[in-house]
Amino acid sequence: MAKGKGFAAEFKKFIMRGNVIDLAVGVIVGGAFQAIVKSLVDDIVMPVISLITKGIDFSSKFVALDGGEYATLADAQAAGAAVITYGNFISAIINFLIMALVVFCLVKAINSVADKAKKKEEVEEAEEPTTKECPFCKSEIAIEATRCPHCTSQL
Repeated sequence: MAKGKGFAAEFKKFIMRGNVIDLAVGVIVGGAFQAIVKSLVDDIVMPVISLITKGIDFSSKFVALDGGEYATLADAQAAGAAVITYGNFISAIINFLIMALVVFCLVKAINSVADKAKKKEEVEEAEEPTTKECPFCKSEIAIEATRCPHCTSQL
């Protein structure tokens, strides 16, 4: 029984780690974001692509594996024919590429903001003096010094 309690306690410790919870939140937000991107692809991008390709609707593109000819995908599925819906695959590829583009732009923007903040921090650090002048002998000494190494005066 002690082994079971140890396992349960170890699992509880693992699950309560910050990075596991962050990952869970990321997956949930990613799922919601996926729905937005899917809507963007299906409702905005694919109609534009269909217009450019003179009315081709990718979602209705399929190949019936039984060799039969069907007017629509719904007819083939109603007949019980096995079909390869390559149009849905093309839509999924476009969906992935748009998702990757959005994530790339998001990461690029975050990195840009982080770089600006880092440069600003470096400038602020560079502006802070690291040395000072001894008031007695006028030598340059470390800013943290409490006694001048040249004239040994108490600062």
